Amino acid sequence: MTANRTIYITAADMSRLRALVRGMNHSRDDLKSLSTELDHAQVVLSDEIPRNVITMHSKARLREMLTGDVMTYTLVFPGEADYEARRISVLAPIGTAMLGQREGDEFEWEVPAGRVRLRVEKVIYQPEAAGARRA
Repeated sequence: MTANRTIYITAADMSRLRALVRGMNHSRDDLKSLSTELDHAQVVLSDEIPRNVITMHSKARLREMLTGDVMTYTLVFPGEADYEARRISVLAPIGTAMLGQREGDEFEWEVPAGRVRLRVEKVIYQPEAAGARRA
């Protein structure tokens, strides 16, 4: 995670994410990470979220810093996840790590073989910036 970053989130997304965390096994590290992220999030109106921030349903291009590989993912709620369609659940470690990142930010994500360092190259689509206004 990037230290001292502000996660901007709409009230609707905050409510939905808090409900997910409450309904799950709290001993899971990924849920602890998401809960911690939400504890530090700033709830704002949709039009107050910066355009270059990954929010729920954002599509972002990420670069793996060691290999240079580029991947594009959409951050979604668990029931919408589909790895083949590149739709990553916010409950997946990479999904939790993506939430609130800005273009240019670098972050780490734990995989079985170690840590992967990613950089947000571009927020291709963000629902708030596109006018998909939510509370």
